[in-house]
Amino acid sequence: MGLIFSEFFDALNDVRNLKTAIEAVKATGKHAQGTLCYTTSPVHDVYSFVNLAKELAKLGCDSIAIKDMAGLLTPFATYELVTALTDAIDLPIHLHSHATAGLAEMCQLKAIEAGCRHIDTALSSWAGGTSHPPTESLVMALEGTPYDTGLNLQKLQEVNDYFAQVRKKYHRFESEFTGVDTRVHVFQVPGGMISNLANQLQERNALNRITEVYTEIPRVRRDLGYPPLVTPTSQIVGTQAVLNILTGKRYSTITNEVKRYLQGGYGKAPAPINASLQKRAIGKEDTIDCRPADLLKPELEQLRKEIGQLALNDEDVLSYAMFPEIGKQFLEQRSSGQLVPEPLEVASTIVNGVQKAPTEFNIALHGESYHIKVTGTSPKSESTRHFYFMVDGIPEEILVETLDEIVLDGGTQGPVKSAIASKRRSPTEKGDVVVSMPCNILDVLVKIDQKVTAGQPVLVTEAMKMETEITAPISGVVKAVHVVKGEAVNPNEVLIEIVAG
Repeated sequence: MGLIFSEFFDALNDVRNLKTAIEAVKATGKHAQGTLCYTTSPVHDVYSFVNLAKELAKLGCDSIAIKDMAGLLTPFATYELVTALTDAIDLPIHLHSHATAGLAEMCQLKAIEAGCRHIDTALSSWAGGTSHPPTESLVMALEGTPYDTGLNLQKLQEVNDYFAQVRKKYHRFESEFTGVDTRVHVFQVPGGMISNLANQLQERNALNRITEVYTEIPRVRRDLGYPPLVTPTSQIVGTQAVLNILTGKRYSTITNEVKRYLQGGYGKAPAPINASLQKRAIGKEDTIDCRPADLLKPELEQLRKEIGQLALNDEDVLSYAMFPEIGKQFLEQRSSGQLVPEPLEVASTIVNGVQKAPTEFNIALHGESYHIKVTGTSPKSESTRHFYFMVDGIPEEILVETLDEIVLDGGTQGPVKSAIASKRRSPTEKGDVVVSMPCNILDVLVKIDQKVTAGQPVLVTEAMKMETEITAPISGVVKAVHVVKGEAVNPNEVLIEIVAG
């Protein structure tokens, strides 16, 4: 029977955020593994990681993991760090390193020589790049040595052959950025973050700007006090870097997560943060100096009361807690028996003399099948229009210039015009509120005739898993609101109109 253990890590290496979880696992008699989120910066060195390991050992951790999520370790730096840790603490050392920079196998060998007891690998069909080094290769490298794993290479190969075929089924979902990329040592970008950035930029038809985002990430990281780039700080830093590049002006839009981070809501930053950025983001609000979780109040019973009989168990309540809008909608549909897949329109139809074109369908192309759903388009009056699609659940955007057209019997009304074509005008006035990229409206914070001041939040949006407050561009009065909560919106559409006065 394998060892049952829980691994703990904090994105800021703030031990205060780990203490409660470690104590809970130890109370059950299970193995608690404390983690050092490895990174490089002016404030991170071997001494700081050894001190962190000592603190985790004092809390009762049974082993220590070095989490090299960005593949930043080099072989000799690995040897130095593992040696220092084994000299300082009497606990097994575990190395978790991604192969992005092409150095992970060498780092693992040097770690083993220095006394590391455990390493993370992946079967070769899924290994390399943003994943881990290949299991079979390390098994072979260690065979016949004092570090022999004892694993059967033939059986590993049989398992790998099976999963090599499985991977082929998902090739169209794979990022282009899954190979060796030595730029991680320049930009400190973790492997998983690279694929996320590629997807985010592809959704905005801006994949060609990924190098600009890579360059922006270290600048954002410096502004935030050099947090290690691991969940969730990798997403926080990466998304802000994308916004800085795509909007053309650094921090013209600041995500709510960055604001929360600058306020201290995730813990203590490893180094001093940019004071002017902090002031711009949180204004006169107080900063959090204590362990952020100490400020939380129990919510489970209140959430259970809110969702009522729609929740059949605690998992349903947690779904509602994490996704209030979508979770509630799901539970309501399940309760009413309406939780069924939507039928696909696969051909045009005539309804009441009107020709209707499909907006959701399956297509076959070069032997592959794709599920397409048209989710939006810019105003029909434009000669060149943006169309937004979901292709097998992945957002895509295309630019269409009409060169010729046909007239459908019954006219040109139908789903394309009545359901997805934008009815909102393009911005022309200083008080027009727009967004810089496709997103969902989480909340509308103003009403018609309400007075607002420049910089006041008027909308809360969600894009790339991050919430952002959209602010009023001028002071004045809200003349019109063209959006509602839960609606999907696109760039270059006026969502709120504000007139000066």
